[in-house]
Amino acid sequence: MGTDVLVVGGGPAATWAALDAARAGADVVLADKGYCGTSGATAAGGTGVWYVEPEPAAREAAMASREALGGYLADRRWMGRVLDRTYANINELAENRGYPFPTGPDGRQLRNGLQGPEYMRRMRVRVKRAGVRMLDHSPVTELLAAADGSVAGAAGYRRQEGHGYLVRAGAVVLATGGCAFLSKALGTDTNTGDGALFAAELGAELSGMEFSNAYGIAPEHTSVTKTAFYSFATFYREDGAELAGAASQGGRSVIARELLIGKVYCRLDRADHAARAAMRLAQPNFFLTFDRLGVDPFTERFAVTLIAEGTVRGTGGIRIVGDDCRTTVPGLYAAGDAATREEICGGFTGGGSHNAAWAMSSGSWAGRGAAGYALALGAGAARRRVTPAGGAGLRPLGSPDTDPREVIRTVQGEVLPYDKNYLRHGAVLTEALGVLDDAWTRLRDGLHGTGREAVLARQAAALAANARWMYRSALARTESRGMARRLDFPGQDAAQHHRIVSGGLDRVWTRPLTAVPA
Repeated sequence: MGTDVLVVGGGPAATWAALDAARAGADVVLADKGYCGTSGATAAGGTGVWYVEPEPAAREAAMASREALGGYLADRRWMGRVLDRTYANINELAENRGYPFPTGPDGRQLRNGLQGPEYMRRMRVRVKRAGVRMLDHSPVTELLAAADGSVAGAAGYRRQEGHGYLVRAGAVVLATGGCAFLSKALGTDTNTGDGALFAAELGAELSGMEFSNAYGIAPEHTSVTKTAFYSFATFYREDGAELAGAASQGGRSVIARELLIGKVYCRLDRADHAARAAMRLAQPNFFLTFDRLGVDPFTERFAVTLIAEGTVRGTGGIRIVGDDCRTTVPGLYAAGDAATREEICGGFTGGGSHNAAWAMSSGSWAGRGAAGYALALGAGAARRRVTPAGGAGLRPLGSPDTDPREVIRTVQGEVLPYDKNYLRHGAVLTEALGVLDDAWTRLRDGLHGTGREAVLARQAAALAANARWMYRSALARTESRGMARRLDFPGQDAAQHHRIVSGGLDRVWTRPLTAVPA
């Protein structure tokens, strides 16, 4: 199969990329690990949107609100671009496609939130109507490289048909989501960091991987990590005493420490009656869990836990080097959670609203950028000689004898515990990285999958690769900035006001990126 642009993924970034690539005149194929429109974190829930009217004071407040939290690593030019693109895309959804935004007391639509299932259902319809060929249940397992090192397509496996496939393309957009390490956070089982692995195998760089220790609050034994409403919560120890210092923002480390020794309980008792009604209207799926459990979260205490969300809510990802979201590899573009979100969030998670804005904005830019690149190549792109770029999990260096499930368990053992990844200390990170490096050596030598098993093998390799970039970058930042807090370096160091770039597979490297926005 041949095309101008191949989009890998199926969430908001992927669908906006496919839509805008098609609108730019390119032939487009979209390959999703699941069923486009239902897979991924957005489709599983609702999300706020960083939607701000183009009024100078409002825009200034919107940009200033996150700068300190992110360690002043964000870029105001990018913030402005995202606010403009998000404003346009949301208005297009409302005015041209009739998205049913709710209305406020003044009769005006409230366009600062989206219900994931309805949003993604409409995006799938729009993509299909644009003429995009969609490959559902077709996980990509590796990229293809041309002789000059540029990307030339991808290969994968069609789960329902039971066979492999190959797509030659002039350009590729990676919109595969972040990496949540199969933690069971809501909607993240498809987010195994595959895109970062694929990109690195072609020599692409990553950035901000130290900002990857995001943990969402969830009712115990559930997966709903929607945390906005916990700002109305009071947290309690197991004995019923209030847990001092615990909070949704600025107090999760207190919750994490308490969970290491006992249970933590919560009650949303700081919400008045008006707020309670508004909360149910804004995010009804947040309350589904409580309704099924027969718990009133406003009046009854319930046990909570913290679930790792990695780079899905963190800010690290594939480094982008242009306004069109191109990477350091010719023809390769990145969007959404697969790309670094440092441009607008710096070193602190944007939560749902910033993530949603970044997904649709970067998706639009990457799609148009990829289309321009591919169309400039012309018909000759389909005739290029290609080489498969995949390594770990597909082409072992030794005898195949490694179980991907064991690799996954090993990686999870180093990145899911609070006392390793959230409450970070250099000595603990170093020890964990040693385990992960050993795991990588073993899987590189002996992990091999074919057919359906190749998908699992590549996911295991991606988890290990992402974990190693995370911890190597965390060790390189010997300070506490944004999300990247170190117990052994609790202060912020003015000399480290820079981003950290990382890369490599068998040998992971890091370096400071000196070009930092003022």
